[in-house]
Amino acid sequence: MAKTRYSDSELLEFKELIERKLEEAKVDLQLLKGSLSHNDDHGTNDTGRTFNMMEDGSDTLSREEVAQLASRQEKFVSALNNALVRIENKTYGICRGTGNLIQKERLMLVPHATLSIEAKNAQS
Repeated sequence: MAKTRYSDSELLEFKELIERKLEEAKVDLQLLKGSLSHNDDHGTNDTGRTFNMMEDGSDTLSREEVAQLASRQEKFVSALNNALVRIENKTYGICRGTGNLIQKERLMLVPHATLSIEAKNAQS
């Protein structure tokens, strides 16, 4: 008979992995948000006007890129938090497409995955 869920000890192993990734992700998110709010602009506010004018164009692009990265990072943090909820509910690692267990190797690489490789490939 095929396993229908991961054991409590396996879930604990995933939980520790996710909590580590979550801490790193939150640090990264704070850094991104800090650079968006110019908390860490290294005192370039008093730089000469001509320098500031030349920087305006590239500054806009990089701020947009940083905002996109921050948004992506927020989604990642949210996905990791949702994975922790699934661990508590003992539904973690069950593919929402097939209902089968997602391979452990996949979950070690992408701990917030909700689809097996088969279900993911079927989507494309």
